Parts: sequence; structure tokens; C-alpha cells
Amino acid sequence: MENMVVDFLQALPDGALIIDHEGMVTASNVAANEALELDPGGLAASSVIRSSAFATALASVRSTHRPAIIDFDIYSNPPRQISAHIANLGYDGQVLVILRDLTRAQAIEKMRSDFVANASHEMRTPLSSILGAIETLQGPAKNDAKGRDMFLATMLTQAQRMKRLIDDLLTLSRIELNAHVRPSAKVSLPQIAKQARSNLGQLAKELGVEVSLTGDAEVFVSGDGEELLQVAQNLLENAVKYGSSGKQVVMFCASNSETGTLAIQDFGKGIAQIHLPRLTERFYRVSTQESRQRGGTGLGLAIVKHILLRHRSKLDVHSIEGDGSTFSFSIPLFKS
Repeated sequence: MENMVVDFLQALPDGALIIDHEGMVTASNVAANEALELDPGGLAASSVIRSSAFATALASVRSTHRPAIIDFDIYSNPPRQISAHIANLGYDGQVLVILRDLTRAQAIEKMRSDFVANASHEMRTPLSSILGAIETLQGPAKNDAKGRDMFLATMLTQAQRMKRLIDDLLTLSRIELNAHVRPSAKVSLPQIAKQARSNLGQLAKELGVEVSLTGDAEVFVSGDGEELLQVAQNLLENAVKYGSSGKQVVMFCASNSETGTLAIQDFGKGIAQIHLPRLTERFYRVSTQESRQRGGTGLGLAIVKHILLRHRSKLDVHSIEGDGSTFSFSIPLFKS
């Protein structure tokens, strides 16, 4: 009978737990273990799901024998939103709990609303510039060849800015949508650093910045190669652009027994301490004018933040005004 119950739970698409009359979890399936990030077998339900609303609903089901549905959050990294359907099994005081993960559905809804709000706010300026240029070309500059070339150049610049903005917003939305899915492929951090340096070689050359790579030659972490390359490129591009006055950027790879680290250091003008806590906020810029002049959308470090959250990591920033900045992150090592 016990094996049949376990097989039944494993066949369910959602997470499932069985709780006995003493409040102990007697069985669970793989989906539940993944949602809770532990094997709850033999543990008290109150220690597995630490929610007063869930405890109240469980007690109500036991006393009334009527099913209940309750929503609660699991404070993992990142947090998950769960809907639990609780029902009596009808014998021995056992209760069946079905756990439906609402994280992705709610992320999609949030993504839609955030995209509309952010896009409409940030696109006003380039759209206004484009509309102004078109109106001028249709009016005062209609027969002015020199003016036409100038306004067409303005329109191209602003259209390119809008494209970068849309691309970054879509990238950010995609990353947030999969934030609860932890990547697990084998990724070489030094190779990521080398690829980022190669991809930005022309920009570094144009700005007169030398990019060097030092540290361990072999550091394998558990992650998503494409996303970690995007992190490395975003950080290196910022270092080259905004630290160009230092004429040098150093990329450093290292590892310890648990994690692999990539650090990117520039020797430019640095960042005032007041700005550091807000660097990864969407559209936050230390200097709005400089960021826009250099083609920034204000989303680069927000993208970095969310990729690192998906990798169970975070961005560390150390900066001193007049003495440059160091951006670094650490990822758990790959374990076969």
C-alpha cells in the first residue's frame, strides 16, 4: 500500500505531500521536494511550510473535513509563490497537500505590466526627438539639405537607442521569467572572460584601454554559459567605457573550495559611495547625460543582478572616487 501511494504521488504533475495525524510528512514527490528545496519526509509540516495561513488551513481541514486552498510564499532565493490545495484522505487522519507553483505565472503577469510601464516611460524622450525631427523636416528644413542630414542622423541615433532599450527590456523579462530555475551546466569562467574580452576588443582599442586577464586558468562553475557571458560583457563594457581614463582594465579569475570568482577592475574615476546601493536598480544612472551619450539604457546592471540571482549569486562592488572600481561575483563550482 505504501509503495502504491508513493507511485501515485510521483505520477502527479504538481508537488504533493501526505501529512499524518501528528502533523508529520510521511510521503512526498520529486516536484514537492524541488519546490520546497528539501526532502520533507519525516519532518514536521510546520517546519517544512512555515506559514501561519497554511497551519490554520490545515487545522480547519482536519476539523471540518472540507478541502481548503491557501496561497503562501516560500522564502527561497529567489522566492516562490505557492498555491496549496489541502484535503482529507478520509482515513487515519491523513491529509493530502497539492502544491502548485505560481511563480512563473505571476512572473509573466509582472513582466507584462513592468514592460509596459518601463517602455512607455523610457521611450518618451527618443520618440519626442524623432517626432520633432520629422516635423522640422516637413516644415522649416524641408528644402535644407544640410539640415536634413543632421535631423536624419538624430532620428537614426534615437531609433537605435529605442532598439537597444527594447532588446534590454526583453532580455530582462526573459531572465526574470526563469529566475526560479537554477542553471547547472559546466561553465569555464576563464573562457567566459576571454570571450568577453575578444567581443569588446574593438571598443577597448577605440577608447585606448588595455584589457588583461589574470588568475587561475581552470575555474569551472555551475551555470548558464550564455547568461554568464552577458554578465561578463556588461561589466567589462562598463569598465572600458566609464573607466577609460585609467587606460587599463584587469579581469581576474580565481576559485576556492566552494566557488569560482570573476572580478573586473578599472582604474578610472570611480563611483561615489552614495550611488553604490542603487547601481542595479532599473534605469538608475550615476550620470544620466554620460550614460545616454555612451549609448546606455540604464538596464545593464539590472540584467546582471537578475542573472546572478538565478545563479544564486550577487554582484559585489568596491569603488573609491578617483581610484577606480571593482565589480565581482562568485558562482558555486561545478560538481559532477
